[in-house]
Amino acid sequence: MELQPGFGVCGFLCNDFYAVPLLSKMDAPTSIIQVKGTSYMTPGKIEEFMENCTLCPRRCHADRRTGMTGFCGQNADITAARAALHFGEEPCISGTCGSGAVFFSGCSLQCVYCQNHSIALGKAGRTISPERLADIFLELQAKGAANINLVTACHFLPQVCLALETAKKKGLTIPVVYNTSSYEEVSSLRILEGLVDIYLPDMKYHSPQLSERFSHAPDYFKKASLAIAEMFRQVGTPLFEPDNGLMKRGLIVRHLLLPGQTGDSKRILRYLHATYGNDIYVSIMNQYTPLAHLAQLPEHDRSVLEHTVTAGEYKRVLDFADRIGIENGFFQEGGTAKESFIPEFDGEGL
Repeated sequence: MELQPGFGVCGFLCNDFYAVPLLSKMDAPTSIIQVKGTSYMTPGKIEEFMENCTLCPRRCHADRRTGMTGFCGQNADITAARAALHFGEEPCISGTCGSGAVFFSGCSLQCVYCQNHSIALGKAGRTISPERLADIFLELQAKGAANINLVTACHFLPQVCLALETAKKKGLTIPVVYNTSSYEEVSSLRILEGLVDIYLPDMKYHSPQLSERFSHAPDYFKKASLAIAEMFRQVGTPLFEPDNGLMKRGLIVRHLLLPGQTGDSKRILRYLHATYGNDIYVSIMNQYTPLAHLAQLPEHDRSVLEHTVTAGEYKRVLDFADRIGIENGFFQEGGTAKESFIPEFDGEGL
């Protein structure tokens, strides 16, 4: 397998990535079919979604129109923390021009070790309208963004669909990336069909014990595997721009190693390869960073999560991926576990 060097880091850190596809797999078609959005979202439909919210698997049934919040911590108003060119994604997402990343506040999963802790809890962010969000997309396109990157938008899906439809009518032409924890309902993802070109989902856990312990979601693997199957149905096998290697359509599944959990990582990789073969890309990350808020956890959890992933752990997982035949993927090299690489969620671009 020939290694192709890259740059950047998945999610929110920024260090070295290496792409590990066979070069023949990177060959791109000469044309990309653009699919028009089919959601046709309206303010009235948004009201219906918000009145009895079941967008995510928590199914809180909160009436978010009235200011009530569910597990995500958000009412019906879009709240975001940053909208800017972001160079921390896989090479085929960030390119040399940057990905137009919009970081939304709140989260339906809220992992105890979250690297974006402040915005996941809704402690940072500004309220914006769907009309303003549409303008933000166009502003990022005007700045040269390779794509629009929707980071943790699950709980605002109807509003985001309306903003995307508005922006596309006004001239948004770059690909749209949906960047998610994968703790999603298939019924919610279906309103994105035709609006999203690239899915960038996590596959965090195979074990229900781990997902309950660290994300209060024992059904995570069941929900995430169904969600990723729906994403693949929508976008299919990857397509790339022939001149610059940027992804135009497709699916990259990310897996973040946790300290001491190489067995679970291997089960995830085996599942993905057995299910999708090399029709998807897999991004295997070692950037887990223990942050200060872990001090609030019980000792038995803190003792596991207060360490970074060792070089030996990471090598064992990469060797396993190679051994089972994963050809299309990315790995990280260098010291990626650094808090300083997390961007400032200061309202830039909003």
